[in-house]
Amino acid sequence: MNRDFIGALLQLNAEKGVPREQLVRTVEDAIQSAYRRVAPGYEDVFVSLDIETGKIRVYRAHRVVLEVEDPFTEWTLDEAQAHRPDAQVGDLIETEELDPDHFGRVGAQVAGQVIRQRLREAERDTVFEEFAHREGDVITGAVTRVERHGVILNLGKADAILPATDQSATEHYRIGQHVKAYVMEVRRTPRGPLITVSRTHRNFLRRIFELEVPEIGSGVVEIKAIAREAGSRSKVAVHSRQEGLDPVGATVGQRGARVQAVVAELGGEKIDVIPWSEDPAAFVANALSPAQVVGVEIHEEERVATVTVPERMLSLAIGREGQNARLAAKLTGWRIDIRSDQAPRPEAAPAEADADAAVAAAVVEEAPAAEAAAPASPVAEPVPAEAPAAEAAPAKPRRRTTKKAETEPEVAS
Repeated sequence: MNRDFIGALLQLNAEKGVPREQLVRTVEDAIQSAYRRVAPGYEDVFVSLDIETGKIRVYRAHRVVLEVEDPFTEWTLDEAQAHRPDAQVGDLIETEELDPDHFGRVGAQVAGQVIRQRLREAERDTVFEEFAHREGDVITGAVTRVERHGVILNLGKADAILPATDQSATEHYRIGQHVKAYVMEVRRTPRGPLITVSRTHRNFLRRIFELEVPEIGSGVVEIKAIAREAGSRSKVAVHSRQEGLDPVGATVGQRGARVQAVVAELGGEKIDVIPWSEDPAAFVANALSPAQVVGVEIHEEERVATVTVPERMLSLAIGREGQNARLAAKLTGWRIDIRSDQAPRPEAAPAEADADAAVAAAVVEEAPAAEAAAPASPVAEPVPAEAPAAEAAPAKPRRRTTKKAETEPEVAS
């Protein structure tokens, strides 16, 4: 093996990113494995490579152990000290040096195949180690293929897959587009590392905020909780570790510049930034933003928060299809019951009102057809206190009869 071969090997693996020490061990192990394969009885052959001169040494040796398991490659301490008095457990005792020129053409071919295979394995291991410690981080890749099961991103030395289940429904990808994604998992496979990324994970939103907001990146402002429905809306609870610093203002930025950068990265996803609080009632009230809250009643045992909001804020607090209340519950960890502060209440006592309503319902069920057309009892449908009793409209009859149809004109006149 000459120095030109060593130089070409070093240049090739410098491009692949394989460390020099790992390269030397790979070549030594490959030649040793090939030598043992083509020369039976040479299980105790070892190889040493000088990377500076390109010189290779092939020799036979035994490893000193306390208990021998393989007599072809191991010696006891007494056997080793018979050849070298200062031998200790773990030493490699050289017994014979072999001429590498007698390796033969077949051995050289086998060695070349083994070297190429080991170099590919070393390259895969290097790429795996490079991306394994990036789990939970954000990486940027170029879209190379868009398939039904996912999008393939080129990361330079490896490819990552963005599954369809981890894509936002509002986003569309094109070939060559640079996409940021959150590394969820890096697995070792025979064909190289398998990197799975996501754009819907809530920690993706956390990492984007760390990149866009210096206070969050440095830890001065802490993201306490995140509730996210990717592509639609998210809620982020922030807390300041520095006295006098407004966490919401620092996160949103001047004129909303910082949060708008995050929204643009997420394809227009709406983001609510709210202050975190140790008080559950205050935290629940903040989580229902932008709705205003009149009061919050906390039930610790059931872990339920009963929230009272103004009548005009009821639909805003619940949100479209219950989204605002659902995200607030995920953010706080409390089950939220939202009520209006102007909910209609009957004038009678609750027990009496319930009894009268039950009696009225029974009368309607058992009355003849002619009587069923009569207006319902005012107790079953209470009249508001501010309206006169004469203006209360009669309840709609459950079914019409011929007699009712004949008398309707007179009632109308």
